[in-house]
Amino acid sequence: MSHARATHLTRRGILAAGGVLGLGAVLAACGDDDAKSGGSDTKASGKASGPWTFKDDRGTTVKLDKVPVNIVAFTGVAAALFDYGISVKGVFGPTKTQDGKPDVQAGDMDITKVKVLGNVWGQFNVEQYAALAPEVLITTTFDSAGTLWYVPEESKDKIAQLAPSVAISAYDRKLDVSLARMLELAKSLGADVASAKVADAKKRFEDASARLRAAAKAKPNIKVMAGSASQDLFYVSGSNLSLDLEYFKALGVNFIEPSEKAKAVGGGWYESLSWENVDKYGADIIMMDDRSSTIQPADITEGTWKKLPAVKAGQVIARSPEPILSYDKCVALVEDLAEALEKAKKVA
Repeated sequence: MSHARATHLTRRGILAAGGVLGLGAVLAACGDDDAKSGGSDTKASGKASGPWTFKDDRGTTVKLDKVPVNIVAFTGVAAALFDYGISVKGVFGPTKTQDGKPDVQAGDMDITKVKVLGNVWGQFNVEQYAALAPEVLITTTFDSAGTLWYVPEESKDKIAQLAPSVAISAYDRKLDVSLARMLELAKSLGADVASAKVADAKKRFEDASARLRAAAKAKPNIKVMAGSASQDLFYVSGSNLSLDLEYFKALGVNFIEPSEKAKAVGGGWYESLSWENVDKYGADIIMMDDRSSTIQPADITEGTWKKLPAVKAGQVIARSPEPILSYDKCVALVEDLAEALEKAKKVA
């Protein structure tokens, strides 16, 4: 895809195409919103009683007469709430792959037991949303304006009329901050955040973080690059806006950083490279976007990719730019990078 075409995307579209989604994948993605409706296998939400109040990361306070039960959420948020025992009625966002299997962002949810209102960017069935009688819509936000992630611009006003919204920020903050906020939200919805399960997951996350800090300290010269692949372009993400990369950087990981000028085209998130120039940066470890909307390393056929030192050395690992914000799901993200650093050789 040409840079000229990329510049005609909306700001929100550019965000989706940059550090969060591959640009080519956004425009080429396909899917459908058919799914069986029904409740989740998790414990019912709304176990707490009385009025419900929650102030989200936009500074918006939502007040309801009771703890909401009819919840509709972005798929990744629903997956995080699932881990805390909170069920949702409907989801929107990447939920199932083209072969009908759960998308990586669906986590452990049984996707046959939630109503899928939209499976790709731009899809959101407002009529089906209304039929669920939603009490609250919950999603994330990836910009300073608090734009609701995966809520289409053209239908956002209709959607807003049906239920109040809550947004947890995943923009320009570290992963541990967003994890704490999601836990706070789950607690407000009735989750038992003092349970042994939650305490164990948080402890494992903290232990993994300590391991990563030690690994980064032991190998400060190992350079890590965060990448994402589309048919026409390869994206190199900067660490300044992404909650996972900001967290890893704070633990000492040495990231390759595109210049601010190079990232400007990508809304500050990323630099786009042609496949001919994919060797611009010398990386010892490459973290590759693991979402179904992007091309995975095993499917990249470009010869320039295969010649990269990190690829030849087998030092390529998965990265989740939109992590499921539960401690349980984020443990592996930290552990995998720690292990990669521990085993890495200087190859760039």
